Order: sequence, then structure tokens, then C-alpha cells
Amino acid sequence: MRTTILIAAIAGLSAFSNAQVVLTPPARTINTGKAEVTCVAIAPKGDRILVGTARGAQLYDIASGKRVVAFPYDEDGSGVVYHAAFNENGEYVVLIGFAGTREVWDVKNGKQDKMLAKHRWIPDAIRTRGLGLKKGNSEFDRFYQQAEAEHDGITARAGKNGEVVFIDADGNAVQSLAYPENKDQHHRAPCLFHGGQFITGTDDGRVLFYDLVKR
Repeated sequence: MRTTILIAAIAGLSAFSNAQVVLTPPARTINTGKAEVTCVAIAPKGDRILVGTARGAQLYDIASGKRVVAFPYDEDGSGVVYHAAFNENGEYVVLIGFAGTREVWDVKNGKQDKMLAKHRWIPDAIRTRGLGLKKGNSEFDRFYQQAEAEHDGITARAGKNGEVVFIDADGNAVQSLAYPENKDQHHRAPCLFHGGQFITGTDDGRVLFYDLVKR
């Protein structure tokens, strides 16, 4: 009887282990400073990561973790970047704040490009509102573009206090990532799957890269 129970317990542990989505601790951490990480985007070549924060955005080399350039976003005195993206060849980035103000920056020289009309790849005003970015948002009603991400039947969903919950196709929570050190209960961690990893960010400036469990 004990043998049967032991085998069942081992099988249960094995099933739980197989249900894990990411390996902990994170395989890589990039420290961007103390500003809250609000969004992340990977360059087309996969070698750099654009990190939107509460104080503008920063571009990092993923392999070395070194900062390449900083983009001091400003929207009526606010530096919070709610949406960040690269153009198709990675030469430019677009940063968007809570009111939908769009800024395009040149990656090579780190300067802002004022000629928005020539950049047809960036969201126009109507599409920006469609993203949920609007002046009605407040610091206590934040909108994050990356509150959810899907990969191989698993949905990563941002929760309270910076937590990330992984949910399977049946709606069951199979794993969660919690960050007790988060000080902002309103922080919603950005969720991004890319290249065999899950990437997220904390409210104290860390970008975390977790390896996905091979399925």
C-alpha cells in the first residue's frame, strides 16, 4: 500500500513539474536602474531589447547587458512609456505615453526624429486610441500593452503587485512568478515570449529573462 502511495506521489510531482512553464531563477537579469519597467520590445535581429520605463526608455545589448542608448521620453512632463516598438529594420523606435503622444527616435544617434509623417509603421492617433492609450488613464488606472502574452497554448497574465500567472488552455493556473520586493501594488509586469524565453520587468528596474521549459 505504501509503495502504491509513494509511486502515486512521485507521479504527481512529475506531472506538476511538467506543468511548469518557465525555469526559475531567471537565466538573465538586466538592471536598468530604479525606474519601473512598463514595457519591453525585442529588436528585429534579436540582439537588443528596448525597455520602456517610468522615466523614458533605454536600449540594451542582451548578451552583455550594457546600455546602448537612452531615450528621454517626455509627454507633458511625464516620462512614462506605455508602448514601445521597433520599425522593421530596427533603425528607429517609437515610444508612446498614456495620452498617446508618439515619439520616434533614431537608434544610431540617439536623437528624436520630428518627422512623424514619414514613418508609416507607427500607430496613427486612431490606432493609438485603439491600443487603450488615452488621456483618461491615471496613475491608479494604468494601461499596459503587455498585460498578456500567449505561447504554445499557455497565456502569461500580469496580476497585482507585479505577479505573473501562467494559465493553460483549460484555464488552469499552472505556475506563477511573484516579486515580494515590489513596492508598487499597481505595477503590472509586461509579458513577452521570445526565442525560447519569457521576458518581464519589475517596478524596481529589473528586466528578467526566464528560459521556457521544453515541452
